[in-house]
Amino acid sequence: MSNIIGREKELKILENVKLSDKSQFVAVYGRRRVGKTFLVREAFQQDFTFYLTGVANINLQQNLSNFHRALQKFYPNQSAPMPENWFIAFAQLEDLLSKSSKKKKVVFLDELPWLDTAQSGFLPALDYFWNSFASARNDVILIVCGSAASWMINTLIHNKGGLHNRVTQRIRLEPFTLKECETFFKSRGGVFNRYQLIQLYMVMGGVPFYLDHVDIGMSASQNINRLCFQRDGLLTEEFTDLYTSLFNKAEKHLSVIETLSTKAKGLTRSEIINNTGLPNAGSTTKILSELEESGFIRKYTSFGKKEKYSLYQLSDFYSLFYIKFIRGNLALNENEWMNGLNTPQQRAWSGYAFEQVCFAHLPEIKHALGISGVQTNCSSWINMDKGRKHQIDLIIDRKDDVINVCEMKFSMNPFTIDKKYSEELLSKVDTFRTATHTNKSIFLTMITTYGMIRNVYSNSMVQNSFTMDDLFV
Repeated sequence: MSNIIGREKELKILENVKLSDKSQFVAVYGRRRVGKTFLVREAFQQDFTFYLTGVANINLQQNLSNFHRALQKFYPNQSAPMPENWFIAFAQLEDLLSKSSKKKKVVFLDELPWLDTAQSGFLPALDYFWNSFASARNDVILIVCGSAASWMINTLIHNKGGLHNRVTQRIRLEPFTLKECETFFKSRGGVFNRYQLIQLYMVMGGVPFYLDHVDIGMSASQNINRLCFQRDGLLTEEFTDLYTSLFNKAEKHLSVIETLSTKAKGLTRSEIINNTGLPNAGSTTKILSELEESGFIRKYTSFGKKEKYSLYQLSDFYSLFYIKFIRGNLALNENEWMNGLNTPQQRAWSGYAFEQVCFAHLPEIKHALGISGVQTNCSSWINMDKGRKHQIDLIIDRKDDVINVCEMKFSMNPFTIDKKYSEELLSKVDTFRTATHTNKSIFLTMITTYGMIRNVYSNSMVQNSFTMDDLFV
């Protein structure tokens, strides 16, 4: 347990599973590299009665062979022939579990979607194993994991057949928050300040596998250079593998990601169809749903708009960074990032990426505002008025008759609101009030890295000011 950073909620669920007087069926899903397998291994201290990992792109016979080898590993004194199908395989497992003297029989099936190959009969066999054997006992803990979140949700959790409503606990494992990242590096002797931690987060998000490859003896910029731009760097070739390992016909999913990377505010479903050439059909809706469930894109509604006008936005930090910087560096200039520090291109990306960091930490922002328990709707807003575009990237519409209009600014020093910017802010707020006809109080809220320089403009117009420290709670 001591090796796990954060994950208190998930560990509590698994601890309750162990203590239950009934058999439990646990589904763990989330983005690839987010630490699902590590969580289960550590929570159960590797004490499994049976453990099998699915492998991508292998056939039924190869999967059954792996199953057979796993049985031999866990039960070397028992002899069982090579199973001809999944029903026989699970029958063999039932026989060995029945003979086990362990108080709890913990069965861990990792990368479950890869076991369910076409016409393999895996899912009906799993159905039969649970419904006819495991659920009838009080000592079986069946844990299944999968990175293909859409498969885990649509095929397993929302199963319309024999497994309907059979999953007793579900855990959607999210990337680390900034606070968890800080704890992660401190546990390894890292001394990054929070500005550097945010720089790393803007490139790789809170994905533990990526963070584990950060050299704590190098700066954030040095690590970005090493992992993303040096030959054989961990993140130079990760992009395509990330999607092809999760989705069938991943080129369609990639086309959506590529298209969304060109529009910071996001695109509607219709705009995505127009830009990608995907059909206006349920198959496109499924692709968007799969990307959203897997944590690569987010869906949100613009303030005052109906659901059908929802926008989809690329939210995966690594994917955005790869498309913007790594892919174009085909010659692998190994000092690409260091040489480009503080260039207009990097500054523009940093501003957008910091906004995404804030979107990923809305609970922390609400905590800073003192409204953790207040019902809110978070959205954005865009308006064209007399040829002039007004855009608010984050609006927090509160049940207590207040709207927070949030401005997020990433800078190396305390941020200054000058006369020009103050006029832009006033115009933006006034236009928002007029266009939306809101009667609520509007609080201008600044979220910056190092806070603001107090002057006549900030003193007169800013109701709330928070720093990056408020994102680390």
